[in-house]
Amino acid sequence: MNTLRRRLLFISALVVLGLSGCNPFAMGIATPIPVPPWLPDQIEARMLNPADSNTVILQPIPAGYRPLCEDPPDKATILRAMPAVVRGIPYIYEEFRDDVDVSVERLVDEIDPPRFFPLIGPAQLHHCHYKCMVYYTETIQSDVPIPFQTKKRRVEVVYIDRDHLHMYACTPEQKASMAQDFKTIMP
Repeated sequence: MNTLRRRLLFISALVVLGLSGCNPFAMGIATPIPVPPWLPDQIEARMLNPADSNTVILQPIPAGYRPLCEDPPDKATILRAMPAVVRGIPYIYEEFRDDVDVSVERLVDEIDPPRFFPLIGPAQLHHCHYKCMVYYTETIQSDVPIPFQTKKRRVEVVYIDRDHLHMYACTPEQKASMAQDFKTIMP
C-alpha cells in the first residue's frame, strides 16, 4: 500500500510539473525554438555559394613550374563580401547601390614550403590575396514625411583571400600514384 501511494504521488508530481510553465518542453513537439533572424540568410548564402568558404585542393606542382593565381574573384563574390545594404523601411528610408564598377588588384602570390595538413596529407599552401576596389553610387531616398533623394559617389575596399592547396608527393611512387588519382578524378 505504501509503495502504491508513493508511485501515485510521484506520477501526480510529474503530471503537475509537465503541465506547469516551468517545463520548457511542456508543448511537446510544438515547443518553439528561438532562432536569430539572420540565421536563415546565412544558411541560404552558404548553400547558394559553397565555393566562397571551401579550400580547393589541386594537383602537385610539376618540377620547374611556378603556378600563378589565375582565378581572381568575380564581381558577384566581391559584392557578397561587401557590407550589406542597410535594411530600411519602405517609403521612409531606403538605400540603394547603383552604377557598380569593380577593379581587382593582386597583392600576394606566394607558395609556402610543403607541410602536413590533417585529413589531406603533405601539401603546399598557395596564397592568393586580392584588393578589390568597388566604386558605386549610393542613393538614399525617402518619400514620407518629406520626399528627398541624395546620391553620393562611394568607394569601398574589399580584401579577398583565394588560398588553395597543392598536393605534395615526397617520393616518385607517390608522384605517380597522385598523377593517376587526379586523372581518374578530373578527366
